[in-house]
Amino acid sequence: IAKRIAKEVKDGYYVNLGIGIPTLVANFVRDDISVEFQSENGILGMGPFPFDGEEDADLINAGKQTITAL
Repeated sequence: IAKRIAKEVKDGYYVNLGIGIPTLVANFVRDDISVEFQSENGILGMGPFPFDGEEDADLINAGKQTITAL
């Protein structure tokens, strides 16, 4: 579902990602477009999930999953 939704995201969009499957959308957006993601708890410029060992416990989404900031 997240892959399908990511196809709808266009260059220049600001996208609010809620809890659950929406948090996965950022991982599937094309690399050739510029998109700003907001996590449900207020981070504007949210990136994809961090790689193992690169997590920052202070950067979390509404589902309490660690995220990255761009």
